Amino acid sequence: MANKTKQKLFEEFPPVSSQEWKDKILTDLKGADFEKKLVWRTIEGFNVQPYYRAEDLENLKHLKYVPGEFPYVRGNKAKCNGWFIRQNINANDAKTANKKALDVLMKGVDSLGFETCCKDEFTNKEFDTLLNDISIADIELNITDAAAAHPFVDFLKAKIEKENIDKKEIRGSVNFDPLFHLTTNGNFCKAQTEVFDTAKELIKKAKDLPKFKTIGVNGDMFTNAGATIVQELAFALAMGNQYLNLLIEKGLDVDTIAENMKFNFGVSSNYFMEIAKLRAARMLWAKIVEAHEPKNLEVAKMNIHAATSKFNQTIYDPYVNMLRGTTESMSATIAGVDSLTVTPFNKAFETETEFSDRIARNTQILLKEESYFDKITDPAGGSYYIENLTNSIAEHAWKLFQDIEAKGGYVEAFKAGLIQDQVTESANKRMLNVATRKEILLGTNQYPNALETFEGKNEKSCCTSTKRDDAIAEPIRIFRAAEQMEALRLRTEKTKETPKVFLLTIGDVTMRKARAGFASSFFACAGFEVIDNLGFKSVEEGVKAAMDQKANIVVVCSSDDEYTEAAPAALEQLGDKAITVVAGYPKSIDELKAKGLKHFIHMKSNLIDTLEGFQNELGL
Repeated sequence: MANKTKQKLFEEFPPVSSQEWKDKILTDLKGADFEKKLVWRTIEGFNVQPYYRAEDLENLKHLKYVPGEFPYVRGNKAKCNGWFIRQNINANDAKTANKKALDVLMKGVDSLGFETCCKDEFTNKEFDTLLNDISIADIELNITDAAAAHPFVDFLKAKIEKENIDKKEIRGSVNFDPLFHLTTNGNFCKAQTEVFDTAKELIKKAKDLPKFKTIGVNGDMFTNAGATIVQELAFALAMGNQYLNLLIEKGLDVDTIAENMKFNFGVSSNYFMEIAKLRAARMLWAKIVEAHEPKNLEVAKMNIHAATSKFNQTIYDPYVNMLRGTTESMSATIAGVDSLTVTPFNKAFETETEFSDRIARNTQILLKEESYFDKITDPAGGSYYIENLTNSIAEHAWKLFQDIEAKGGYVEAFKAGLIQDQVTESANKRMLNVATRKEILLGTNQYPNALETFEGKNEKSCCTSTKRDDAIAEPIRIFRAAEQMEALRLRTEKTKETPKVFLLTIGDVTMRKARAGFASSFFACAGFEVIDNLGFKSVEEGVKAAMDQKANIVVVCSSDDEYTEAAPAALEQLGDKAITVVAGYPKSIDELKAKGLKHFIHMKSNLIDTLEGFQNELGL
């Protein structure tokens, strides 16, 4: 038995070189271009190869570090991967919020995020009510909005003193982030000098609370504005560095400032890229802090709170949001975040319900209690793919960070419009990808539920992006990727009679079925009623059936060869009684256009422009 355990497996198989792998792939491609066919050019601006091997790790310098070791690319912790399960609670009514907090703390939550964005002032009595019967030394306690930061820290210190609580055990944060206010409103809430004086004062107030963070860096706003992963990371790093520079100028040391900072990142459904982003974030931030020469390198650990994306949430087929939230949670926790909020699946159209809150927190509990994600430090470490993604993201984010620094830092770059221009450009690309279905929002721009309606749903306005009257620059816009598609569908729903799309299926069975399926999904995205059919023996038969159904649009679904006769015949017989559409992009498209056919739907069609065009033509 001892000899068997030392036996090498698969000795009879010789090693295969990367060139041999590529030669085999090129043979299978039969002349197709390797780069165009298999190499993924990301929206972040770098290439991802179709496969990676051990040799691809040879030049990656960050691999020599272990978990818990500077620059913390492999995590802040050496022996575990635990994180706080946060649930956010509307705290405008302190008594109601306290009741909910006590309830969720008994259901697996160990971090509370009290949201106070719609309330300007809090009294000590209200804070006392908010925290009634909550053991603050046993949880992480967070106030998510800047207005309550100072009064809450004052209250917290008094409470700690009164109840003789160990200051070293108080964990949490107040999210004081004037750069967030600048970015989403176009100006600071006060004069810039006064704002950073306030930040300095807040840090000094909390100096005796080593695990309590006072300065927030809200990179998640870029995720929810359609920015790329590289942009979110670079802009967040630039914000963090701006705080370091400005507060050092005001007399604080880098150790104190860095120790008081918490980064809030969004997590999109780009699974592996998000894992790599958060690993790269820790590494780059550690390097930035190191450049300021801290006395203790431990302060270079980036404290990360992550929240699953709102950008890709949809109002239609909202239960798909649960799946999005699950994969995003996996990315965040595998990457080693310190705390996580799963955005409730119904956040886009209603106040969170008991059910949606339960699903949100249980997503994390399952990852811990059943999948054991908290047991292994840096489970992504050593992955050929993720390690290379980490390196690529770090390189590109660092270059963009340096561009911002060359402009004079985040504030000056924002005033010059560099931040907004880049976010707008990437957001526009992503919206085009949604419209052309290169980026899929399941249930919205692909495979929509035709029976679902907007009834009973109300799109909630976002209070984080409002341009001030005295704005010094244009703010970024927080929105969701599905908004334009949802507006099309809502426009259809508001009509007295839903337009009917009749699928005139004829000819080759395989092609007509495939194109009917495509057309059905295409028009259902705008809420049109789609009438599918098993097939017709002639165009005349199909047109008669369409007229009997009082169809507004007739889509001819057949093969390319059969379109040459079938499509013009359908157009001639329908005349102006219905809009004639061809499903596909046939080789004879120029010939068909010459015969009067104007409408073709295919894989490269812009879904939004095309459907909006049909709505306009129908007078909706």
